[in-house]
Amino acid sequence: MTNLIEMGIRAKDASVELARLSTSDKNKALYAAADALEADMAEIIEINKNDVKKAIENGIKGAFIDRLTLTEDRIKGMADGLRDVASLPDPIGEVISMKTLDNGLIIGQKRVPMGVIGIIFEARPNVTADAFGLCLKAGSATILRGGKEAIGSNTAIVKSIQKALKNQGISEYAVQILEDTSRETATEMMRLNGYIDVLIPRGGAGLINSVVQNSTVPVIQTGVGNCHIFVDETAKQDDAVRIVLNAKTQRPGVCNAAEKLLVHENIAKEFMPKVCEALKAKNVELRGDEKTRNITSGINEATDEDWATEYEDLIMSLKVVKDVDEAIEHIRKYTTHHSEAIITENYTNAQKFLNEVDAAAVYVNASTRFTDGGQFGFGAEIGISTQKLHARGPMGLKELTTTKYIIYGNGQIRE
Repeated sequence: MTNLIEMGIRAKDASVELARLSTSDKNKALYAAADALEADMAEIIEINKNDVKKAIENGIKGAFIDRLTLTEDRIKGMADGLRDVASLPDPIGEVISMKTLDNGLIIGQKRVPMGVIGIIFEARPNVTADAFGLCLKAGSATILRGGKEAIGSNTAIVKSIQKALKNQGISEYAVQILEDTSRETATEMMRLNGYIDVLIPRGGAGLINSVVQNSTVPVIQTGVGNCHIFVDETAKQDDAVRIVLNAKTQRPGVCNAAEKLLVHENIAKEFMPKVCEALKAKNVELRGDEKTRNITSGINEATDEDWATEYEDLIMSLKVVKDVDEAIEHIRKYTTHHSEAIITENYTNAQKFLNEVDAAAVYVNASTRFTDGGQFGFGAEIGISTQKLHARGPMGLKELTTTKYIIYGNGQIRE
């Protein structure tokens, strides 16, 4: 029996226990886990410093290091996130529908736990706590597989949470971390049918594509974010500059950060220099099509590869387009179906963009950075789903449940 199969068996047993817990019991466990993270903060930060040091020594830099790094504020944020999940309504047991048939059968549908949720993610240790909290509140056990760069940090966080669970009389196997970060074990996890009920990848395009192509466990595909902003000719230009700056620079390493800027040709000569100057002041490397480079100096040529790339860094590609139709066509070609935005004062163009752009979140006159469970008022999230089955957009507690039908009869038989 491999270690991963043993983990699967333990997770299955734990999921049975979790499905029986009351809302109060789950909330107490979440508060206890939050307290444990804060109590173990100094130790977790020291272990994280070693992860960061190794990553830098291996040539990793930029936004990746920012995602990997834990500080006191970030650990407090993780703890507060668990407390926030505790304050959310419990979806388990919610009756979605109930009706009585002509034959007297009463048929209802209610929310139930998934069972065991597997999550494969990259260098974001905060995902460890977020995933545990959401899965626990949704009544499911979770098996986590993080990237090798964060293995020390992830393991320390899980041990802290497991200690808290044990003290609450709940199975510590409600959350487990796969300490072997080799590709072989990742592939084995993707094929752990019978133990893992659903698999959720969180990370870049390479990771997500690998899981989608290799998994035999059902997958909820979360988002690579090649997000676009189209500035229409009627846009309020000062607002457009603010929105573009926020979407690109407020946190460039996340999936809802804008990567591409499309500008209507009628305002390009006026708007491009303003937005480029503002972006350069924030140390954004700019790449552009020929028209953009003819308007504004100091911009590198954008290649075909650029238009399809999620940078997750202070890089942005810019393009001048004829109109809203060309903008939509460009987005249709390169979108990852995550978040797309139009800045316009033209109602018809706004509605056209909303109706014709195929993405989980489509904005009018707002930053793409709002695509987030917390920002949408759902509480915490496990990721942004860019697929169309089961869940789409920010995935909160309800998206981590499934349903079953419950049928009450009084002796009916089928003729």
